[in-house]
Amino acid sequence: MNDQVHKASEENSSCAVKACGNELLSRTQCNLLRGVAILGIFLHNYCHWLNPVVKENEYTFTRYNVERFTQAMLHPDVLFPLHVLSFFGHYGVPVFLFLSAYGLVRKYESGSSIPFQGVTESRFAVFSGASEGLNFIVSHFLKLFKMMLIGFVLFTIVDALTPPSFHYKFVNIIAQLGMFNNLLPDPDRIIWPGPYWFFGLMLQLYVVYRLLMYRRHWSVVVTLIVCCWLVQAFCDPEGETINRIRYNFVGGMLPFGAGYLYARFGRECSKPAYAAVLLLSGVAVVAFSYNFQTWFSVPLFVCFGCVAAVKLLPERGTAVSWLAWMGSLSAALFVCHPVIRKIFIPYSRRGDVYTGLLLYVIASIAVAWAVRELMKRIPDTRLK
Repeated sequence: MNDQVHKASEENSSCAVKACGNELLSRTQCNLLRGVAILGIFLHNYCHWLNPVVKENEYTFTRYNVERFTQAMLHPDVLFPLHVLSFFGHYGVPVFLFLSAYGLVRKYESGSSIPFQGVTESRFAVFSGASEGLNFIVSHFLKLFKMMLIGFVLFTIVDALTPPSFHYKFVNIIAQLGMFNNLLPDPDRIIWPGPYWFFGLMLQLYVVYRLLMYRRHWSVVVTLIVCCWLVQAFCDPEGETINRIRYNFVGGMLPFGAGYLYARFGRECSKPAYAAVLLLSGVAVVAFSYNFQTWFSVPLFVCFGCVAAVKLLPERGTAVSWLAWMGSLSAALFVCHPVIRKIFIPYSRRGDVYTGLLLYVIASIAVAWAVRELMKRIPDTRLK
């Protein structure tokens, strides 16, 4: 397939675009983005379990949650930071999706040019590259499975020892191990631990990338984004349909597609331009959270704002180094934080809100470091 791609590239030079010229995001900047994302996710996943705290609009758009958030902003109390983390922290997920697509393009499409593929060429590429495509999907399934299995085993042990324990059903366990539980009815009640829905989402997006986006014309990606947006736009904001849809790739297509397009067409900007992007994105994130139709675009502005923020950070410094280190720990921290949450959430629910949160943060980071070291010793599952 690679020979055919390069040949097509030469024949369609007028339609080719330069891929991945200069590094848009350095390794450190990618780790900084991962650090921001994982901090939002693992703090959000603790805070939104606390009853007095405002709940988020992640899978559905609930007007009541928006009204409660408004009241929390107008009348701040001791829980103010927790309200903000609970309402906005889950947007770390779109940042991870953005980075995943960016990384896929940089890794697999870093040739001198990317050919335009029409319908005929796209079909030919899919069939002629079936073996390579299957290799890609299986390899990434195994990569996700290695991470997920460690955390899932640890969580089920802790969950069994700390009441209330979840009642697992046979099909739910198989669906989690196969990472297709997002597709089953009532995902809110069958995915446990809750954050592990992300593994199924990533697997779906890997499949979408390899079959529909890999070395395609930008219009294919834009069409996917628009179609996924329209599917959601006509749903009941608080209905079960949109809830199920957003557990799957349809809900993550906007940030994932944005990361793909950024890797292909992104350009460096000046510091003042990044500052303007950060400011406007921050305003958009808050303002667009108040309307169902504009709410769909919030993940895009979160990604824009986060990229602008890391571009404005100094190259060195204690805070920058620590945030980058957190980014390097992000996979392990994502895997293990539900385990630690189950242990320490009772402290906060008994009234010691910040005591429980502090213990949770310290223990999560420590265990994540240990898990990362363990994962390094598991043989590489990538296919050659």
